[in-house]
Amino acid sequence: MKLKSLVLTLTLLMAAGASYADTQVVAHRGYWKAPGVKQNAVGSAQNSLASYKKADALNIYGSEIDVWISTDGVVFVNHDRVFKGCEIQKSTSKECKKVVLDNGEKMPTLKNYLKTVKKGKCQLVCEIKTHKDPERQKACVSEVLRLVKKAGLEKRTDYIAFSWDACLQLKKEAPAGTEIYYLNGDKNPQEIKQAGLTGVDYEAKVMINKHPEWLQQFKDLGLKINIWTIDDAQTMRHYVDKGVDFITTNEPELCKTIVKK
Repeated sequence: MKLKSLVLTLTLLMAAGASYADTQVVAHRGYWKAPGVKQNAVGSAQNSLASYKKADALNIYGSEIDVWISTDGVVFVNHDRVFKGCEIQKSTSKECKKVVLDNGEKMPTLKNYLKTVKKGKCQLVCEIKTHKDPERQKACVSEVLRLVKKAGLEKRTDYIAFSWDACLQLKKEAPAGTEIYYLNGDKNPQEIKQAGLTGVDYEAKVMINKHPEWLQQFKDLGLKINIWTIDDAQTMRHYVDKGVDFITTNEPELCKTIVKK
């Protein structure tokens, strides 16, 4: 009996350790910000080619980007609706290409961004931004999927979106098995399961203040959980202990050390 109890205890401890170690790190808009270790982010900027390369060099799970489509159907990588005076969804590709990022790079097209991704190993986590015009958003989703397929990166690209319609379109048009996560925080575990999505990418306050019970419910349904945007060690440890699948952070180097402990 003592031997059986010991084996059971060791098995449970190993399982707990595996769960703890399974939390993966996603660099929010790439690796561009590193207080205390600024030299590691020199030359980088949000959603830049450099931010992907630096995230890739950390040997973490993923690097997140944001995408919009121009009026003439070119997908660009940038977070802000209006960036340095340019509203991508209302501008031509010629106008967008004139925009310079804070590190001196030109605002990249997704086509060029994917060339950089192809040279790395880090998973691309692509956020479809919510466009004012639903038809432009649909066009964006379809064009993103086309470009990713052409680049041969379908298995290395996950998708996230605040728009429920975008998530459902991705589910319909993307290859079977593509990982798709909903961002907005207003869908319960059953709704996510019924839609056939991989899981959720919810803001921390949703899981802490609004629906702490959802963490276990998502797990029970076999759905994956990503929490954003966590930049302090204490909260990182909290969610690693909770066994979430991913933590999205502006501090990927710090988060990597927390996950490894």
